[in-house]
Amino acid sequence: MALPKVYVTRRIQETGLGLLPGRVEFRVWEKDYPIERERLLEEAAHVDGLITMLSDRVDEELLDRCPRLKVVSNYAVGFDNIDVPAATRRGILVTNTPDVLTEATADLAFTLMLAAARRVVESSAFLRSGEWTTWKPDLLLGADVFGATLGVAGMGKIGQAVARRAKGFSMNILYYNGTPRPDMELQLGARKVPFDELLRESDFITIHLPLTEGTRGLFDERALRAMKRTAILVNTARGPIVDQDALYTACSEHWIGGAGLDVFEKEPVPLDEPLLTLPNVTTLPHIGSATVRSREGMARKAAENLLAGLEGKRPPDLVNPEVLTQ
Repeated sequence: MALPKVYVTRRIQETGLGLLPGRVEFRVWEKDYPIERERLLEEAAHVDGLITMLSDRVDEELLDRCPRLKVVSNYAVGFDNIDVPAATRRGILVTNTPDVLTEATADLAFTLMLAAARRVVESSAFLRSGEWTTWKPDLLLGADVFGATLGVAGMGKIGQAVARRAKGFSMNILYYNGTPRPDMELQLGARKVPFDELLRESDFITIHLPLTEGTRGLFDERALRAMKRTAILVNTARGPIVDQDALYTACSEHWIGGAGLDVFEKEPVPLDEPLLTLPNVTTLPHIGSATVRSREGMARKAAENLLAGLEGKRPPDLVNPEVLTQ
């Protein structure tokens, strides 16, 4: 019997790829940049399974060309690049890679918060420029993190992990979430508040919401104007949750104290993006899950989910379980 055919849209770690030989026939896009759209459409048309990246758009156009497709295994915890309802209508399983990147992403969110608060990148540039000539009482003063109020927008697994770190800094923890998290309230003293109260009361806000039509542009001009003038906004979730133009104005005109960003509306972020010119905005190239352990775990999960679906089993990380009852 012929093995199922699979296409992998980027070379992932061997912890994942090494599971495929002998169980599927597979090909890999070997370049260091995202596969071109036309090439993806061509490759996907003849396969039973895909391992995809966030940069790959899996939409009606692609799915219409894939009569054999049974599984789309996304190498990410998010899946906003995939039209899940369209896949579900066609009986195609969609999977993701949760849990293995929780702690790494929480580490990075807290890193960004500390770096933005203490002006780490700005201070390093100041030193390297040769401007540092003497110690001064008012040189590069930053904001205190210890004992401050942290607002967590989205108290899922990553938001909870950040909140646990904040407890070690004796932070007062507020959270905005669709459902209460009584365990977090009991363990950490966290308090569920409406969105406007989170904006108004937080010294730092860290975003851990999924990108949906309801969260797209949630941090717009109105929201940013409602924040404290000293507040710092951290985003390690998805770029479009924040209105980038409004954020530039907020940071440049000092409606808020600054921002720490690992994600952007368009990635890679164009070098002429105005936010990159601001000293009070700390920026990183979407490295939230970029640790060896996390990426190896993501690769393993992506392969295991793919193989389970192709072998008629329920994938461990199934996004659309309703497919199994159709």
